Amino acid sequence: MTKDIDNDKAVSRRSFLRRGGTIAGGAAASTLLAAPAVLAQSPMVLKMQTSWPASDVWQTMAQQYVERVEAMSGGRLSIDLLPAGAVVGAFQVMDGVSDGVIDIAHSVSAYWYGKNKAASLFGTGPVFGGDPTNMLSWFYQGGGRELYRELTQDNMGLDVVGLMAFPMPAQPFGWFKNPINGVEDINGMKYRTVGLAADLLQSMGMSVAQLPGGEIVPAMERGVIDAFEFNNPSSDLRFGAADVAKNYYLGSYHQASEAFEFLFNRSVMEDLEPDLRAILEHGVEAVSTYNTAFALDNYSADLIKLRDEGGVTIHRTPDSILSAQLDAWSEMITSLESDPFIKKVLDSQREWVKRTTYYELMNKPDYTLAYEHFFPGELKL
Repeated sequence: MTKDIDNDKAVSRRSFLRRGGTIAGGAAASTLLAAPAVLAQSPMVLKMQTSWPASDVWQTMAQQYVERVEAMSGGRLSIDLLPAGAVVGAFQVMDGVSDGVIDIAHSVSAYWYGKNKAASLFGTGPVFGGDPTNMLSWFYQGGGRELYRELTQDNMGLDVVGLMAFPMPAQPFGWFKNPINGVEDINGMKYRTVGLAADLLQSMGMSVAQLPGGEIVPAMERGVIDAFEFNNPSSDLRFGAADVAKNYYLGSYHQASEAFEFLFNRSVMEDLEPDLRAILEHGVEAVSTYNTAFALDNYSADLIKLRDEGGVTIHRTPDSILSAQLDAWSEMITSLESDPFIKKVLDSQREWVKRTTYYELMNKPDYTLAYEHFFPGELKL
């Protein structure tokens, strides 16, 4: 948990300005009796920027958080939601929040792994067998939240509080102009991904570029990249993936358990009244549930739209590539664990997954068998 503000802590510039407005209102009350009531109803406005274009489905999902916070606060909090680039770049939101340029960010941890590779372990790390819901549970019940705090606040000295939400479905391997059948077909290919997945696929012979979502299609059109992944069918549909490639490969281990990252300026959080801070924090949990339902509805519908209206061929990623990804993860882990903190995180994740996924796999029936029983021929695997 974030440390409580000390009684003698100096008032931050941001806090001073906000409280100054209240003080001024109080002074005016001696002569203008109506003024305090008006000022008391004025909401605290927080500036929130995402890493997504305004048109992306994830911007809509960030808006769902804003709506919940504003409703639960009874109008005491207002959030000014902005798209990528409005204040800082898509990959710069961590610094923007820590520096106080923005109050809140909505992003993914892989976007700042260039600052510290351990960042990617909280979204695009090795796949030990835990699915996205399992790994989000690790964050809240398996020690992940404290390890994230240790990384950002203690190790890196960042002025942030970070929370995770929405267990994202495993990311597709992505979009290719021509069918791929094995590792030999992707060797030398120029490919877009982010986080540790970039290192993973580089080790498998791909030439990797890390680009924000809004730059992907232009890069394909210019030949800067030959293939790419972003995250999901809805985002891919909206930014025109089907205009530059027609082969869409689903199911991959390169980014199989990511979640949204909500970043809050720590000084702002510590200056808030306890109930407002609780609303910001628990609002993350609330929107995680809603985002999950919203994504399942939209991702599935948009996948069918890409297939039936966009002329896209849907494939499963070949088993030979999946096996090669796991081998590449095993090799990468050996190198990564030379960093003591990374090893600490990976040890925590392995301990969690070994116990919890054993239960899940032993208890989970074969849902594919049930689906094929009631919808024979649909999968066409």
